[in-house]
Amino acid sequence: MTALAQAVQNLDAAPRLLETYVAGGRRFRDYVLQVPLDWNNPGGPAIELFYREMVRAHLDGQQLPLMVYLQGGPGGQGPRPVGGSDRLDTALERYRVILMDQRGTGRSTPVTAQVISGFPDGDSGAAYLENFRADSIVADAEAIRRRGYQGRKWATLGQSYGGFLTLSYLSYFDNALTACFITGGLPSLEPSAAGVYARTIHRVRAKNEQFYRMYPQDRARAANLARTLAEREVLLPDGDRFTVRRLQSLGIDFGMGPGFERLHWLLEQSGDGTQLSDCLLQEVQARTSFAGNPLFAVLQEDIYGNGANGPSAFAAQAELEQHADFATDAPTLLFTGEMMFRWTFEETRLLRPYIPAVEVLAARGTHRKIYDLQKIAANRVPMAAAVYYDDMYVDAGLSLDTAKKVGGLQAWVTNEHEHDGINDPAVLRRLFAMVDEVGGPLTS
Repeated sequence: MTALAQAVQNLDAAPRLLETYVAGGRRFRDYVLQVPLDWNNPGGPAIELFYREMVRAHLDGQQLPLMVYLQGGPGGQGPRPVGGSDRLDTALERYRVILMDQRGTGRSTPVTAQVISGFPDGDSGAAYLENFRADSIVADAEAIRRRGYQGRKWATLGQSYGGFLTLSYLSYFDNALTACFITGGLPSLEPSAAGVYARTIHRVRAKNEQFYRMYPQDRARAANLARTLAEREVLLPDGDRFTVRRLQSLGIDFGMGPGFERLHWLLEQSGDGTQLSDCLLQEVQARTSFAGNPLFAVLQEDIYGNGANGPSAFAAQAELEQHADFATDAPTLLFTGEMMFRWTFEETRLLRPYIPAVEVLAARGTHRKIYDLQKIAANRVPMAAAVYYDDMYVDAGLSLDTAKKVGGLQAWVTNEHEHDGINDPAVLRRLFAMVDEVGGPLTS
């Protein structure tokens, strides 16, 4: 038994029920569980972990199988269902679903600019942030399973970064799982931030070309807006300067189904690209401030650290500098993708306090291990993964290479969906059917 598994097994805290209620045909139960900040030091400081149980109200009295939803991220809180439909409705047809706010996010003890400002230097801040990586997140999930559900085995559904977490869960706690489903998040087992960006930069360029084909009027509009931002100081409502680079970063949305439309409607507010209304500036701030999920920016490249695989070294910035067509003064403004740069932290008020710690993380060559390649290869838990061929965030080539190395995994490759394909009920139904066809989930 690993030290991590031993620490989880020895946890004697019990979850505390906060409230229970029915809404939208679903029964919700909200809990908090106290867990160690550092699972390698279980006697040290503790943090609160928030999770929510969700079940169809009319099925609540049944002994349904369990599923934990591993949210995208890093720095992702569990989804908050709105109205009568939700991306997880298909899962609710057969499972009682547990939604966890990843440590440091949502209602779990949050990591904020104020918290990180309390550390005296980058080394201590980085040591704190190291406790919010995949190994700690899956240990949290396992603690919920053991303490909240009497150790009953469960299935996992991993969206995006949740796929990274799935393989980490298999590496540490494979005996806890009945089946694993992954949507748009099958990572390389030999992770490298530089290797990922070297592949995805070409897809980002292709998305830009597709965007301008769809909205040709936005080519001049974006160029005029970039020229305006370069020629004079424009401030966002929180006081941050609205720079051309910050404008380019809005392209992070291009990997989602409605991403082109959302950016088009935003640019439309600038008229011909010279009108900077309060509405436009407020919307840009909301999309780029990271107020609700700073760990998404802070740990964006650190999630590729595994053992002694070397430093991330601001890999996205190094890659982008090799492509002149992404320059801020290029004739056609190209938007960037899911990339964080050193300037991201310098130009974003709520991220500036993280700079010393982020620099330490970026230079660190040795990391906590997140994958056990031997256990993953020997896996016997039935798995099905949707690989989106045109995914802008997770390279399909790397995903398919991983699919060959994971025991028990079936991959479905499709170009019918973007990264948020999980919002289409047909995706989960296809994955469930793939596992059913080979005998279904393991018995709990």
